[in-house]
Amino acid sequence: MSEKLRLIISGGGTGGHIFPAISIANAIKSKQPEAEILFVGAQGRMEMERVPAAGYAIKGLPICGFDRKNYLRNFVVLWKIWKSQRMAKSIIRQFRPMVAVGVGGYASGPTLNQCASMGIPCLIQEQNSYAGVTNKLLAKKVQKICVAYDGMEKFFPAEKIENLGNPVRQQLLETTLTREAAAQKLGLDPSRKIVLIVGGSLGARTLNQSVLQHLEMVEGSDVEILWQTGKYYHESIKEALGQHKPIKNLKVTAFIDDMGAAYRAADLVVSRAGASSISEFCLLGKPVILVPSPNVAENHQYHNAMALVNKGAAIHVADDQAADILLRTAIETVGDSAHLASLSKNILSLGKKNSAEIIADRVIELARKTTTY
Repeated sequence: MSEKLRLIISGGGTGGHIFPAISIANAIKSKQPEAEILFVGAQGRMEMERVPAAGYAIKGLPICGFDRKNYLRNFVVLWKIWKSQRMAKSIIRQFRPMVAVGVGGYASGPTLNQCASMGIPCLIQEQNSYAGVTNKLLAKKVQKICVAYDGMEKFFPAEKIENLGNPVRQQLLETTLTREAAAQKLGLDPSRKIVLIVGGSLGARTLNQSVLQHLEMVEGSDVEILWQTGKYYHESIKEALGQHKPIKNLKVTAFIDDMGAAYRAADLVVSRAGASSISEFCLLGKPVILVPSPNVAENHQYHNAMALVNKGAAIHVADDQAADILLRTAIETVGDSAHLASLSKNILSLGKKNSAEIIADRVIELARKTTTY
């Protein structure tokens, strides 16, 4: 090997883009420890903190999305896109990548556009069952498209597609705790059925209200509930709970540090329908009730959820119905062992193992085809 591998990974904005990107980077590093990896993200977005925390360098572009409510602000957006294209070109010339990976999100557009125009081979990884705008625009310019759902030919050229699944956080799969030990670590009673309600690190208002409005139902059930409120909502929920007598079978936390333990302890999960979360549930064989967020581009969480529901691998509760029926549905479902077993079997059949490692192989293959490294 005459030269060590250099690659750019671009995109972000949400954990659903960032976690797969870091997983791919880690897999490449495990195969080629000398590889140089540079991330390119959007200034002010969460990748600017999460990527350095994972041990990788990152450059930020001033890119942002169009404002659909105030069209006059889009003159500034157009200027930021132009500036991001120029900055991306400068970053690429200085770093000289052999291959580029786009994971979706604002920054991947100008970065992979510039790489493609400079003859650098590109791969994109689409996490969702309904493709994002950036990846759809890039599809004709890239050499390889890695997806996580069947039927993606409606968005991308079929000859470029390979269904390899979504990379997930490896530590979730590596926990050695038994269900009983995990429950005890989290302060839960392992002799009872356990429901995990999680709306992401910031939280999900609908999921929180679905619990807060039915505390008597929680108290009257024979179910342990671990409720991650999210940091944004935690203080207001603590205040509301302070006006209610303590509920022994309800454990409330702003954030769960050890999600591997939480998943191992839970008999049923209630979650939004982000692509990364769904991939984790598939690999863990975890029964889940999905409440898709309506506040996402192209309503992609609904499509993610229905891809599982149509195969008997998850339960769907609409966001606008959740406050009325979600908690009752969760309590009834977790008490039905046959239904839990069926959900677990069906969702486990959809999991794709070693996604990050296989995508890393594809990235390395692309670089080898066009360089002498």
